[in-house]
Amino acid sequence: MSHASLFDIAATVIGLAALFGYANFRWLKLPPTIGLVVIALFTSVSILLADVVVPSLGLGNTVRSVLGRIDFHEALMKGMLSFLLFAGALHIDLKDLAERRWAIGTLATVGVLLSTVILGYLFHGASIALGQPLELGLCLVFAALISPTDPVAVLGILRTIGIPHSLKAKIAGESLFNDGVGVVVFTIIAATVIGGERHGEISGVIDISALFLREAVGGGLLGLGLGYVAFVALRSINEHNLEVMITLATVMITYSLALALSLSGPIAVVIAGLLIGNHGTRLAMSPTTREHVTRFWALLDEILNAALFLLIGFEVMAISFDGSTLYLSLAAIPLALVARLVSVAIPIRLLATRRRFTRGAIRVLTWGGLRGGISVALALSLPAIPEKGLILAATYAVVIFSIVVQGLTVSRVIDRIVPAE
Repeated sequence: MSHASLFDIAATVIGLAALFGYANFRWLKLPPTIGLVVIALFTSVSILLADVVVPSLGLGNTVRSVLGRIDFHEALMKGMLSFLLFAGALHIDLKDLAERRWAIGTLATVGVLLSTVILGYLFHGASIALGQPLELGLCLVFAALISPTDPVAVLGILRTIGIPHSLKAKIAGESLFNDGVGVVVFTIIAATVIGGERHGEISGVIDISALFLREAVGGGLLGLGLGYVAFVALRSINEHNLEVMITLATVMITYSLALALSLSGPIAVVIAGLLIGNHGTRLAMSPTTREHVTRFWALLDEILNAALFLLIGFEVMAISFDGSTLYLSLAAIPLALVARLVSVAIPIRLLATRRRFTRGAIRVLTWGGLRGGISVALALSLPAIPEKGLILAATYAVVIFSIVVQGLTVSRVIDRIVPAE
């Protein structure tokens, strides 16, 4: 792809994001991320209907051609995600995470593993019952990519709703870490079941354990090390423009190095973001620098969020739904919720013997566990196996339901079942 065509696509995406954002702000008045998905979905469906009514226009093929030139997996997992995760971690209070470390850590690890196993078996049973049987291994691949909550979607919604502080810290903390764990689990299962150029091939408990430790622990140590280097650099100067550049360089270098070393990039940038967002802003930045850094990352976060959720809405153009695929995709929605409920309830019930949880925490964590672009990107990263279309369709169904339905109603759920602090 030439530089001109890449610029044209970027201009189109940002232009549509601005246009749709304006329409949402003026008329729909939905939360920004949800509004963009809804308008993009409506536009996509309108184009598909126009293709049926007036096929000579060829609108659908034109849009698919543009989407086909965007590698969603590469754009998100090796581009946008690093900046979005850092921007989210920058505003998380490390003290809040430390106070709730057992709940967040358990939900982000045990919870993801439980959800993967439970949903994998449920989806396998549903595929048999609906006459489109999938191998259990492929069902576990689907479960692994859909089980982690998406920090971009979760943090975007949390900014727009009122929620007790302790519960908000758990939801935000879990979403920041379980996506990194989820990507590692998905990589392991996909490599074991499918293999392929992007996932490699692994086998055996030792290989799996070594891969998990290298990616998760190694990513955390890398983020801590490079975050500390950035902290020292920030503390030694007082020039806000340069310090903003240092934070930007930290994100890009940390994520690039993590990918080069086969470590978890998401975990690395989250750790770096937590370090700079807490110790960095408090001990290494003047008030002027702190304001500039905060505003820069807030603006970048908004722009990338808009582009990401716009693309999620348009990705429906790239998915084929036939009768059996549609039924299994719709069945995936309640199955994912059931798996999420059980994977949240078990850790919280076990931890509740020693720690107090907000009343209604299980239901809020279940309904507030939104899925987003990371799941779609992981599904698109699968090699060209015959079942890829079905897995992608089921993933998309869960993601759209999560963002639109759960995202629009989570504040009402919270108001109804959670006491005000």
